[in-house]
Amino acid sequence: MTDTNDPSDSIRKQNPLGKIPALILEDGSALFDSTVILEYLDALAGGGKIIPREGAARWDALRLHAIGDGIMDAGILLVYEKRFRPEEHWVQKWTDYQSEKIARTLDVLEAAPPAIAGMPNVGHIALACALGYLDLRFEGKWRAKYPKLVAWLDGFAAQVPAFEKTKAH
Repeated sequence: MTDTNDPSDSIRKQNPLGKIPALILEDGSALFDSTVILEYLDALAGGGKIIPREGAARWDALRLHAIGDGIMDAGILLVYEKRFRPEEHWVQKWTDYQSEKIARTLDVLEAAPPAIAGMPNVGHIALACALGYLDLRFEGKWRAKYPKLVAWLDGFAAQVPAFEKTKAH
């Protein structure tokens, strides 16, 4: 398991930023940042598979990708506030601000969960990862208020069995 806080963890050699994810290629080089990795996987699949090439499908996928990334960013900031700052320096206004971003976004998605017609796209993958992160770091507390998103994530996981394999245990 990767520990981004451990100076001796190999992630710092694979990615000088010390961030996950990193994809190690057959030649030993590394790609990092989710967007770059998804671009690579899309190219391997022939292009235009995970990231639609044009039209409304492209912009819908990229918009949903930005939403998933935004949920992740806010969630990571909440985790870091408690991981890296002593409790007496926690800023409630800051954590409320990040929590509200997540709640607003989940409210919008709950009202109209994104449809998956055929192969999931970059947006679906980003959203599934973001919801999985909320499960991992916030004990799945979001699930009680968002049953449609729970069903959406279950459907995604059923359609993409590899998703389950990425969970930290």
